[in-house]
Amino acid sequence: MTREEVPDPLTYSDAGVDIAAGEKAVELIKEHVRSTFRPEVIGDIGGFGGLFAFNGRHLTDPVLVSSTDGVGTKSMIARLMNKYDTIGVDLVAMSVDDIAVQGAEPLFFLDYISVGKVVPEMIDEIVAGVARGCREAGCALLGGEMSEHPDLMEPGEFDLVGFATGVVERRRILPAGVRAGDKVVGIASPGLRSNGYSLARRALLDRAGRRLDEPAWHGAHHSLGDELLRPSAIYAPAMRKLREKVNVHAFAHVTGGGIPGNLERVLPGDCDARVQRGKWDEPRIFAEIQTAGSVPDDEMQHVFNLGLGMLAVVTREDLFATLDLVRSAGHDAWPVGEIVEGRGRVFVA
Repeated sequence: MTREEVPDPLTYSDAGVDIAAGEKAVELIKEHVRSTFRPEVIGDIGGFGGLFAFNGRHLTDPVLVSSTDGVGTKSMIARLMNKYDTIGVDLVAMSVDDIAVQGAEPLFFLDYISVGKVVPEMIDEIVAGVARGCREAGCALLGGEMSEHPDLMEPGEFDLVGFATGVVERRRILPAGVRAGDKVVGIASPGLRSNGYSLARRALLDRAGRRLDEPAWHGAHHSLGDELLRPSAIYAPAMRKLREKVNVHAFAHVTGGGIPGNLERVLPGDCDARVQRGKWDEPRIFAEIQTAGSVPDDEMQHVFNLGLGMLAVVTREDLFATLDLVRSAGHDAWPVGEIVEGRGRVFVA
């Protein structure tokens, strides 16, 4: 090879990874992250690991509870809408509410953002949503990772994963004490949260040919895209209030598997749950999906939350106090069912 044939030296940027863009993104997100800090957080952004001075506080036998989750193909709607400021709220909701179901108070959260190409402004929007979700949940955004994968993902593509850690007194771990005679309280979800989007997209966009920029339904004053990006409610603070004031036997986070699949997870083997549709307000979007895709009722019940993002199983005596407490925390709530003798099954009718 002659001197003239020697190729130019390669850089990381030539390979598709922009370190400068990553550094700019980190600078943009710093204040979002700091806005979530609790007193237990030690240090600042930039360390190799987040530090949290956990001392158990008033707990005598603390148990740490951890969970990880993502936002699924809801991220595709965010990309198509070029709107990223709420998808981080969904990310936080999926994990913190999973640990709150077991009675835990969320302490801190970590996020992982993978992208085809780092666009600092997009990262800033995503992390702003994560920080908003952490503030709502009362947990610290303790750290995270941002990675650029130019040969694995296209520019504009991204994926999100979140990790939450909380704490609960061992004797208060849920579920515990579910028995016949208990009541089931449904807590409202204004929309799909982060589950069922593959079916929703196939029904609405592919089968019915709907556009994201058209009205969500006839007479709606917001677009279909805005409806599908409606941020997830975060229930953890309301759940903590319930545990402090009433006798909660179980919570069920209504994610993949719908009401039957998730309520079944907290039932003892000698009890069934009976949930009655029509007892709560089902958001219009579910009827739109069912009609667009000719989706059977049974399939709707096993894929979507149908407007109930969280279920609480409480004693009969605590039913009305539970409804009042949930509503005072900013969520609609309804008595939607009861626990009866049985074999660990859920019936929705």
